[in-house]
Amino acid sequence: MIDSIRFFAATDVGKVREHNEDNFLVDKKLALFVVADGMGGHAAGEVASAIAVRTLHEEIKREKELIDDYVNGATGAAKVTQKDIIALLEHAVQRACAKIHEEAQGDADKRGMGTTLSAIIVLGHQAFIAHVGDTRIYMMRGDEVHQVTEDHTVHNELIKRGKLSREQIEKVAHKNAITRAVGVYERVEVDTLVIELLPSDTFVLASDGLTGYLQSVEELLTHLQKDGDQAAKSLVELANERGGKDNITLIIVKVGEEGEGDDERARRLALKRDVLARMPLFAKLTERELLRVMQAVEVRAFHEGDVVIQEGDRGDELFIVLEGKVLVSRGGATLTELGPGEHVGEMALIRSVPRSATVTALGGPAELIAIKRIDFFEILRKEHELAVKLLWQFLGVLADRLDQTSSELKHAREELTAEDITADIFPIVEQPTSPFPVR
Repeated sequence: MIDSIRFFAATDVGKVREHNEDNFLVDKKLALFVVADGMGGHAAGEVASAIAVRTLHEEIKREKELIDDYVNGATGAAKVTQKDIIALLEHAVQRACAKIHEEAQGDADKRGMGTTLSAIIVLGHQAFIAHVGDTRIYMMRGDEVHQVTEDHTVHNELIKRGKLSREQIEKVAHKNAITRAVGVYERVEVDTLVIELLPSDTFVLASDGLTGYLQSVEELLTHLQKDGDQAAKSLVELANERGGKDNITLIIVKVGEEGEGDDERARRLALKRDVLARMPLFAKLTERELLRVMQAVEVRAFHEGDVVIQEGDRGDELFIVLEGKVLVSRGGATLTELGPGEHVGEMALIRSVPRSATVTALGGPAELIAIKRIDFFEILRKEHELAVKLLWQFLGVLADRLDQTSSELKHAREELTAEDITADIFPIVEQPTSPFPVR
């Protein structure tokens, strides 16, 4: 359990705007942190961001009992799952979206108003994220910083589609226009992510008044290594020194104390990440995309002799060996042994066919990463760019299997058509004639 959370917030109107359309929220008891950047004429952006922050907060507070049950690990019929918390965040954002849209319909000056929104709620050892627009969330772990949200902008869409070079994209008018916002329509697509936490993990939620001036994510490192309040102040100063064309808002969230001493969890989390990253199916993914896959996997323990996969059963899971070994057999005959990083059953992710072999834990306890077909399909439906990468990599896996099968068939065919040299090994000896007549 992450027991301590420290936060440092700052907001500034900038050097150009007359008023601040950003809003932010910190609720230490809920461990909820939100930044919203409003847009719209006649200060409507400020109204939209305020409604979004307030509504999200109200909806999550209303489900405090559900959140407590999840953190405390309630069992039985009352058991709350990770998907329940994700659904709660999505519902809260949708309620905010509907309220902003309703407000805009009743006032002509507010028509079309909306807001970006990025939120984190820390529950136990996990951070749940909800995100819409280009307000970003970064995570610092150790000496590395990664952007864990994806900008919903014209600029980012053009980059993903790869139709134009970066130089051409820079010349596109309205390239920073938002493609997804809370409140412009009655509903909005919400990105969600769950991250396993380690002590000393640090998150930064920031509006584009700051992020637009960052030259790289690594630039954050210099500032985040300062004392919390000083880090927030120096980041605001950085944005203003480089132009301050927009409102600047950020929250720095530090979970746990450095040196809190959860070395085993850190080792296992790093191992899970590295094993997935080395697997051909996930080898081309970015850090954010790997985090999305890690959200969908489950680690299971097996004792020696436990059956992981039974030949003939219809499966719906891919298994990757995390620690230990497994034995693969068919019809009672051993085929191979698999160790850490090796996988089995990938075809079950896309086809419901009988398993072609039995897999059992070998020589002691084994831990395997399991990915269910239903969770794999959910990633494909919700993460379009990630889906393209995964399906492309899957084609590579299938091509490798086809090459291997073709090679085995070719070898078998060569054996069948080989010249019979039995006579050279065992020369035919002419049999003597029997002295007895055959009757």
